[in-house]
Amino acid sequence: MKSKILVNFCPTGMIPQKSQTPFVPISPQEVIEQTHEAYEIGITIAHLHARNEDGVPTYKQSVYQQIFEGVRKYCPELIICGSTSGRNFPEFEKRSAVIELKPDMCSLTLSSLNFLRQASVNAPEMIISLAEKMKSYGVTPELEAFDLGMINYGNYLIKKKIIQGPVYWNLLFGNIAGYQASPSHIGQAIQEISKDNWITLAGLGEYQLPVNSIAISLGYGVRVGLEDNIYWDSKKTRLCSNIELVKRVHDLIEINGKEFLKPKEMGQMGFYNSSRITSKAEFFQSN
Repeated sequence: MKSKILVNFCPTGMIPQKSQTPFVPISPQEVIEQTHEAYEIGITIAHLHARNEDGVPTYKQSVYQQIFEGVRKYCPELIICGSTSGRNFPEFEKRSAVIELKPDMCSLTLSSLNFLRQASVNAPEMIISLAEKMKSYGVTPELEAFDLGMINYGNYLIKKKIIQGPVYWNLLFGNIAGYQASPSHIGQAIQEISKDNWITLAGLGEYQLPVNSIAISLGYGVRVGLEDNIYWDSKKTRLCSNIELVKRVHDLIEINGKEFLKPKEMGQMGFYNSSRITSKAEFFQSN
């Protein structure tokens, strides 16, 4: 099944505002509608952030619940991933609130890091606490790694069984203080991860398209959406929509002679929240 290309859709993130691009979905209804449209084209996972009405990121369960319920209604087979980012709210209670809604996955950044203008602090105690809470709610961690140290720490948590299978990684390239979007850095990162783990490659900003291209050609998953990049091309000649970016990924999948990994195919390999799965018999009857 790993010969198929999974598509991780990240429509909103924490940074893009309507003042930067009119295409970024901010309200729950906008996030639901764009995720549904992308689902109809073909996405495997939706990596979702919540915003307040003013566009500021929020941890509030009420907002996340509205998004999750809408996405589940219109995209019933889609794997839903909530964000536990601590860039704007560092307290464990706030960061972990989304876990209690029992999405299929939640993001887990594996160390502190610097972005161009902001730091993201992720202490070991916080990472372990988030991982343990995810386990108790049947949520699979979406392991986010921006450098080799994060991969090393993720492998340590796997070895200690703090994180258990199935194991899924988002490797992010192009951040100023992390892995760069070069073949050597991409190759090094992949080499450090067990072959039985799932890997998705993400390119930030102008690097989204080249990293998407490399990932698909090598048979790995792709992360795509306005969270990481708001422009159509590296020269930033025009803004683009989430849907344009998803369609381009499918063009690349076709050009490379690959197949798209449907969400149900991945979900039934252990990535759906355990509360979704009623019995093994139901799994076999549906295939």
